Amino acid sequence: MADTADQKKPAARRRRARLLSPPAWWPLPAAALLGLAAGGAYGVLKAPEYAATSYVVAVPDDTTEPATALGFAQAYARIATSSSTLAYAQPRAGVSARELRTHVRAETSPESPMIAITGTSASAAESADIANAVADALTLSSNQAAKNTGVQLLLFNQAVAPTDPASPSAPVSGAVGLCAGGLLGGLWLLARPARRRPEEEPQSAPEQAAAVEELGQVPAQGEHAEPKEKEPVR
Repeated sequence: MADTADQKKPAARRRRARLLSPPAWWPLPAAALLGLAAGGAYGVLKAPEYAATSYVVAVPDDTTEPATALGFAQAYARIATSSSTLAYAQPRAGVSARELRTHVRAETSPESPMIAITGTSASAAESADIANAVADALTLSSNQAAKNTGVQLLLFNQAVAPTDPASPSAPVSGAVGLCAGGLLGGLWLLARPARRRPEEEPQSAPEQAAAVEELGQVPAQGEHAEPKEKEPVR
């Protein structure tokens, strides 16, 4: 009886481990919560950033085709952040040319001769000053060659100081972190090898004997099955 009780202990331990072990999908909510916390902390700790945009338009003269103005708009958008343009803009922007390069960008559309110049800064007023300074510098430098190109840049709309920051708020950052964490957790679940459940672990010989004996498939220990009589060969 003592041997039988000892043999039943491993099975009980396996059942207890199966009940206490976490579910296989636990990385998914854990990664989502970590992403939520990281995104929310980023939104709270990061200083807000403002963005202001001014627009300039390429206008052809009487002897120039509109398609030519469209092509020059693409070219002027590329030189809006060049060293020569930023050198013109630096005095009005109030920041160094190196810093100005990291706080301004120019964008245009292949279907419109409009150039959008966006300035970014931790100050709303400074972001508008950066955008307007670069826009003025670009129109000034490009119009010096207007007689040769047949295209003139005109200021279409000046940038104004924004009232709301362009950087995401803490709730938005938290939501993005939640989605990113959930995605990473799901990918980890798909990529990791299948975990062997406790009941699938290999059993030792005494454990197998105890399990078979519980099912009544073999006689108890100490008993021997009677051998079957061989049928006579005819």
